[in-house]
Amino acid sequence: MKKFVLLIFVFAAGVAAYFSVQNNAPGRVARKDTSAETLRHADDEEVRRAFERRSSGVQVIGAGTVEKVLKDDLEGSRHQRFILRLASGQTLLIAHNIDLAPRVASLTTSDEVEFYGVYEWNRNGGTVHWTHHDPGGRHTDGWIKHRGKLYR
Repeated sequence: MKKFVLLIFVFAAGVAAYFSVQNNAPGRVARKDTSAETLRHADDEEVRRAFERRSSGVQVIGAGTVEKVLKDDLEGSRHQRFILRLASGQTLLIAHNIDLAPRVASLTTSDEVEFYGVYEWNRNGGTVHWTHHDPGGRHTDGWIKHRGKLYR
């Protein structure tokens, strides 16, 4: 009986170790809670810290008001671009890849937009990209939410 209990314990420990390694494997990005409830409690802290530290490649979640809708960037992968103003006053350029995700429909100045993507530092406040799915499955999927619709 003791051997049986020991065998079950060793098996359970092995399974736990396997999944721990799989979830923390190099190149694998942990999934973050991106529920509406989490977003409502999110503030600009992640983006502010990334800006102050001049960080890039930081996964961020947030929301803001569209300050300006820009012309699409048509060089290379096509991107829908717009400037968001966060509650803190900081501005961000959102570069949403429209070759991999649908265009955010009917986007206008003063619209509220939620986002989940990768922050890249620049002196103007930063850029958020990767607001879409990764067809290769190697990167955390991002998204944009506008008027209740999720674009990814």
